[in-house]
Amino acid sequence: MNAKLEPSAHAWMTDPRTRAVMAALTTQGGAARFVGGAVRNALIGEAVGDVDIATPLVPDEVMRRLQASRLGAVPTGIEHGTITAVSGGKPFEITTLRRDVENFGRRALVAYTTDWAEDAARRDFTMNALYADEDGTVFDYFDGLADLTARRVRFVGDATTRIREDYLRILRLFRFHAWYGRGELDEEALAAATAEKTGMKLLSGERLQKELMRLLEAPDPSPALVQMERGEILAQILPAGFRLPRLQRLIVVERGNSLPADAVLRLAALIPDGVPAALKIVEALKLSNAARDRLVQAGEKDERIAATLPPAEARQLIYGLGAACFLDQLLLRWAASRARANDSAWRALLGLAMNWKPPVFALSGNDVMAEGIEAGPKIGVLLREIERWWIEQDFAPDREALLKHLKEAARRP
Repeated sequence: MNAKLEPSAHAWMTDPRTRAVMAALTTQGGAARFVGGAVRNALIGEAVGDVDIATPLVPDEVMRRLQASRLGAVPTGIEHGTITAVSGGKPFEITTLRRDVENFGRRALVAYTTDWAEDAARRDFTMNALYADEDGTVFDYFDGLADLTARRVRFVGDATTRIREDYLRILRLFRFHAWYGRGELDEEALAAATAEKTGMKLLSGERLQKELMRLLEAPDPSPALVQMERGEILAQILPAGFRLPRLQRLIVVERGNSLPADAVLRLAALIPDGVPAALKIVEALKLSNAARDRLVQAGEKDERIAATLPPAEARQLIYGLGAACFLDQLLLRWAASRARANDSAWRALLGLAMNWKPPVFALSGNDVMAEGIEAGPKIGVLLREIERWWIEQDFAPDREALLKHLKEAARRP
């Protein structure tokens, strides 16, 4: 199958920053082609993010040419043949063509080559083993174009062999299927992933985290996750009792209300409620402190958050929990309730959570001391008492009313 990209239709190809990098690599007789995600996404009309480039030039020569062209040259992975060019502030990953000599799991002993097909043979999926030169001519060595047209995620070569080279490819299989696949997974790929699933236990939490979160960011990761559940692959990552139906309902709620995909919230929907489950997954995936706090708070499940919650009480909860925590719990409760995505009561709460800005309590310790109260515990007691009253009044009293209430409270013995 033949294909060609029209550069004028793809701004990333004609971007002066891109052209400067390609010129640096090719003007003295070198060769360079775009490879991987940029080519794949351009061919199916999706947004192109990172632009990766492959070249037969060895890393030292790549560095020399970039520097001679006054472009940034960072040896980010020079031991693996990768240099990061920086053109106009934009990074481009440039990798020398390679072939595997021997594999050691994730790591491989490689040798440089000038054979594009040998380089393509090292790549994971056929749709990622597509190259394009500057004029848009596409080079396909493993029927990647046919697979991309069919939206079929298929390994380059033998699926089991490719997985054993790096067990993270199991997760990548499902991640790429969630983003780019259609219908059922490739049979050979699925069978190999299922058979080799225990190898995922060898992977670091950081690597698992990166792929799982990318999977959860897909428009609808649930079909891929269902396949992972059937093959007992999901159980290699998540604690027992994961709640796939709740995640599926959350996605329906997100779509029905034009909410963006949120990987952390989707993970919270997927794992069991409660602190132990949250902390277990935090440790397994080496999540950040911010993600840990979100998962713990989202899973605390405040029973007061329901479709029947009056607006005044909702505002009190938003003020107490924080808008972000309230919103997380609201969406999880909505998903668990099985209510429709266009339910008017839930939508009203959602609008309140997203649009109401909690006011700032207008008193401070200095105001209390101005009433003759000496520094000490009583200041905090009085402030908390008046703040509670202010909240109960639905935040209506202004500073003048708060000061009046303070004067009355300060006079009490």
